[in-house]
Amino acid sequence: MWLNPIVKKDVKVQSRSMKICFGVLAYELILALVFFFAMFIIQENNTYYSDNIYSELVGLYPVLAITQFVILGVIVPVRTASSISGERERQTFDIMMTTGMTPFSVVAGKVMTAIVQSMLFIAASLPIMALSFVVGGMSWSYLFWFFAIALLISLFSASVGILCSSLCKKSVSAVIMSYGFYLIFFIGTLVPSILYEIYSINYWYNGSSVQSGYSYGENIALTLLINPAVYLAEFVALVMTGESIWDNSFDMTTVGGPIRFLADGNHWIIASTVLFLAVSFLFLWLAARRIDPARKHRRGR
Repeated sequence: MWLNPIVKKDVKVQSRSMKICFGVLAYELILALVFFFAMFIIQENNTYYSDNIYSELVGLYPVLAITQFVILGVIVPVRTASSISGERERQTFDIMMTTGMTPFSVVAGKVMTAIVQSMLFIAASLPIMALSFVVGGMSWSYLFWFFAIALLISLFSASVGILCSSLCKKSVSAVIMSYGFYLIFFIGTLVPSILYEIYSINYWYNGSSVQSGYSYGENIALTLLINPAVYLAEFVALVMTGESIWDNSFDMTTVGGPIRFLADGNHWIIASTVLFLAVSFLFLWLAARRIDPARKHRRGR
């Protein structure tokens, strides 16, 4: 079976290092702290103050899932942001590019290595996550959903890091740029909606009314399709309630167009997933194009 040489080398080297062990240990300690805190809150909020709180343990699933998603979103870009720039700092980048691997294979190998490490962390968390399914009565299908979302977040975070690593010569600069990209996705996509809300409130105080129905304001919400925070909120809402967070956000009797379609059922999270995948592969392609030595040679002519 063919395996990317970079993945094979990096995984073999890192598996022999104690850093991965310390990383898993730190990961488990964070989850343990979150678990005990969540159990404390569940017990405090138990209506009958009895020892029978098994039905409430279903709440562990979104708490632990979101915690792990946040951890992955923080650590994965750091790993990939130092991949290409780190090769430059060690002066091994030119040697790596003289191999028979294509630039996209190099980029994909670095990203796949980060994803493999992320899945190792996720697998290590299964004993704690299993409580939501064994005791809390959560459907086991949500476990596969959790794996799929974790894989998507790892891919997206890794693609952001690898793009920044291809753009920067120093690893520190690449890491800072990666978190800058995060701010664009988390906050930048919220700005149009916030500005429209301010605009609407101002009109309301002045005695005017904002046009309802299929309007500019409702179309602005489409920018949130690429917002990771909204994506995770939609994921939790579908798991815990079976309904989209957008069901009560708009008046469905007047809304039309794409917003009406996306607010129905799980259409929003499907469209958002496709968009995140498209952006991830776009970043991979841009990173591969950036480090392509043949392209630089053609530009130098």
